[in-house]
Amino acid sequence: MTELRPIKKVIRSRATIEGAGVHLHRAIGLGDPYEYDPFLLLDDFRSDNPEDYLKGFPWHPHRGIETITYVLKGTVEHGDSTGTSGVIGPGDIQWMTAGSGIFHQEMPKGDKEGSMHGFQLWANLPSGHKMMDPRYRGLTSDQIPEVKRADGVLIKVIAGECDGIRGPIRDVVISPEYLDIFIPAGINFSLATTKGHTVFAYVIGGSAVFCDQSNPYSYDIEGANYFDMNCGKAIGNGNLILFGDGDHITVSTEGSSVRFLLISGAPLHESIAWYGPIVMNTREELETAYKELRKGTFIKNKKK
Repeated sequence: MTELRPIKKVIRSRATIEGAGVHLHRAIGLGDPYEYDPFLLLDDFRSDNPEDYLKGFPWHPHRGIETITYVLKGTVEHGDSTGTSGVIGPGDIQWMTAGSGIFHQEMPKGDKEGSMHGFQLWANLPSGHKMMDPRYRGLTSDQIPEVKRADGVLIKVIAGECDGIRGPIRDVVISPEYLDIFIPAGINFSLATTKGHTVFAYVIGGSAVFCDQSNPYSYDIEGANYFDMNCGKAIGNGNLILFGDGDHITVSTEGSSVRFLLISGAPLHESIAWYGPIVMNTREELETAYKELRKGTFIKNKKK
């Protein structure tokens, strides 16, 4: 017997400023750090105003996490303390394992219309991998396979597997599933999910009804929490849907198509000690990391 995942919460991403003055919207990372375990943060840095993003993210440290950056418009120039550098453009993915410690910078550049659209996801590292060697990998858009269903549904398989097609990101430690899904109007869509995994969707275009059900769910928009009694209404751009447990989700579109990121992974169930760009398991480990930053001993693997 299949079990539809209920909606636990719908959250409107909130405006914030990061880096040297980048205006973005944060969908995950402002509340309970255990709620989306094993994921820590999801930032939406879509903007059509260069003043919002050109100051970028100059050199800064990380330890204890992996970051996955997905670009839809514009480019992001990347460089890090391992000696790796590059540029990711529309449809490209790059992921970085901070591990024991890395310094890097990310400098967004808009396209000819001034648009810079992308997303960054932080995945936690398990305690046994917190101090692993840093690494960086990237993929271009033509390396990301796409599932094309007969009803017009398109699914880019970035990580994990869908309809027998496996995504090219295969060495993120927590082995997440990361799908970019487009559903035309007038479609009833169902997708299997792994029971026990954390699953959420982030809408990036259009709107749809997710996991239509009679029970009210908690809705959080601009800091106001309340219970939404109209569970059959469409959820639109800039909203994140956190699902309860089950083995599948459903999505229904009527007058509008929808595009969303669907992300899932197995919870780590470990303690989290997090401050700024560093995520460890204990306060002592966190204090050690910042002492090493002050002493200049933070980087364990010097570039060759």
